[in-house]
Amino acid sequence: MTTDTLKNLESLQQRLSGDVIVPGDLAYDEARAIWNGMIDRRPAMILRVRTETDVVHSINHARENRLTVTIRGGGHNIAGLAVCNDGVMIDFSAMKHVRVDAAARRAYVQPGATLADVDRATQAHGLAVPTGINSTTGIAGLALGGGFGWLTRKHGLTSDNLVSARVVLADGRCLQASASSHPDLFWALRGGGGNFGVVTEFEFELHPVGPQILGGLIVFSRSEANSVLRKYRDFLATTPEDLSVWMVLRKAPPLPFLPPEVHGQDILVLAFCYLGSEETGRKLIAPLAGFGTVLGEHVGMMPFTAWQQTFDPLLAPGARNYWKTHNFTELKDGLLDQLVALAGDLPSPESEIFVAQLGGMAGKVAANATAFGNRDSNFVMNVHGRWTSRAEDLAGIAWAREVYLATLPYATGGAYANFLTAEETDRVKWAFGANYARLAKVKGVYDPENFFRLNHNIRPE
Repeated sequence: MTTDTLKNLESLQQRLSGDVIVPGDLAYDEARAIWNGMIDRRPAMILRVRTETDVVHSINHARENRLTVTIRGGGHNIAGLAVCNDGVMIDFSAMKHVRVDAAARRAYVQPGATLADVDRATQAHGLAVPTGINSTTGIAGLALGGGFGWLTRKHGLTSDNLVSARVVLADGRCLQASASSHPDLFWALRGGGGNFGVVTEFEFELHPVGPQILGGLIVFSRSEANSVLRKYRDFLATTPEDLSVWMVLRKAPPLPFLPPEVHGQDILVLAFCYLGSEETGRKLIAPLAGFGTVLGEHVGMMPFTAWQQTFDPLLAPGARNYWKTHNFTELKDGLLDQLVALAGDLPSPESEIFVAQLGGMAGKVAANATAFGNRDSNFVMNVHGRWTSRAEDLAGIAWAREVYLATLPYATGGAYANFLTAEETDRVKWAFGANYARLAKVKGVYDPENFFRLNHNIRPE
């Protein structure tokens, strides 16, 4: 570092209540590590902020010293957008507080909180925010990019339930964005990603959920998958909004309810969550077990917080991950055939193809009501390549891209921004669809210099 840079850094350290971590510090390598083990970038400094004022100082320092900025909420983004080379990483891991106003059904959430932090605080009151399915995911990136999971069909996307947000802009100003205050910025935050500023607090609407739900997994052999999936597709045509059933094609992990001889075999899993009574739920899901020969099942009432953590062991941090994604309005025969066939060539035991069921409340919101515009998607596919060593990268990436290309003829042309990898800059407009032009105008108002550009970037008009 130059003498001037050192002086500027010392001045910043004196102003921050949080920590300044630089290369050579004992905490540096741990602080720059994120969920996707493929990401290996080295920021010039990591600023572990503790207050909104810290955020203002951090942004001003980066702007005045012409340094690029990235934001680490949960560090779970597949593209590794939390980390940059040679710039400033603003790290929210010390800002994880969740405050619940149960009477008003509101949660006030700091940007470093994970889904587990949010669920723990809200479920203490029998309430919930619709979020994702992996409890280690950060709430900030999920909400700003849309956010869907087991509650989406009943209560909408995470971004649909955003009521207001505290935002620090590129020029250091702090704003409160809501339907009545800076409504254009508020509209953009609900699905437009981290393009417009740094959110230091989210206010979410809460819904009565649980605390017990009916959830479970029903497992079939991939050899029966073509038949099972056609019955599954027909079944979904009449499911109520408080029931969600997703499909997963992968190799069987050593789950205790599966016979040992099934472990490592190619399987199809139907995973479901029902938000009503156990009696009604069991009647609704009863047909699922008749779709084929059941290799094993794990079904029962459980705390919603436990269901939210069911898949965490399969998504632990540190592995190398590469994703491809499509949206679909329907599951056509040709699409199902392609998925089943390509799931027979998984590049690793941890790789999988899952298709999430959406629709319901998420599809009832007008496409231009929020920045999240792909409301015609009833299904979202994630081709999840996952392995442990760099030597597996070429084969794993090639497989994910093969699935992507084979299923492209059945896709809507839209995309889910939170599933896009770093090189998919050409698909950013796919993710925002007809809303892209309006987003570019909002970007031009709140970030005309494109200061926040290390993201799925929307260039200012």
